[in-house]
Amino acid sequence: MHVRTLTGCLAAALLSLPLLSGQAVAAESPAAARVLTYDASGSAEFRSAVDRGAAIWNESVENAELRPVSAGQRADIRILADDGWPRSLPTSLGKGTVWIGRQAVDEGYNTVRISSHELGHILGLPDRKPGPCSSLMSGSSAGVPCTNPYPNAAEKAEVEDNFAGAAGSRAVAGPVPVLIED
Repeated sequence: MHVRTLTGCLAAALLSLPLLSGQAVAAESPAAARVLTYDASGSAEFRSAVDRGAAIWNESVENAELRPVSAGQRADIRILADDGWPRSLPTSLGKGTVWIGRQAVDEGYNTVRISSHELGHILGLPDRKPGPCSSLMSGSSAGVPCTNPYPNAAEKAEVEDNFAGAAGSRAVAGPVPVLIED
């Protein structure tokens, strides 16, 4: 995440330097990432997996950035632990609730993969079942041995597209939030 910012600033500075011919090049500043805050205070024993899942998305895409919510602020994403199966309830693009269900963890599924997968739903990605382990959004269909928490190139590109533009305010398709139970 910080490398992205530093690289973007460095590139903008270099592009704004005069060329050898004396002509200046207009620097186009890249669109800022849409910052999405998350509250993982209810994620219990899965807090580190949630933070790692958010970090993976931050490493993987430029147009959206997941940050822990500041004290006293309202989060875009609530993350909770419960005894059910992992699921997400996106309310609009970049907003919603994620449950890290202990049932899947008790069956042996990887907590960081679960976290990354469920955050993928909040970022606008659907389930892609059945699917291979290389597809984060294949979820549980990849099987318990699959621990890959990283989105593949197509999944990254879809999130980049979802959050392209200044505000990234495109709503999730459909007039009613849909619970995505994995």
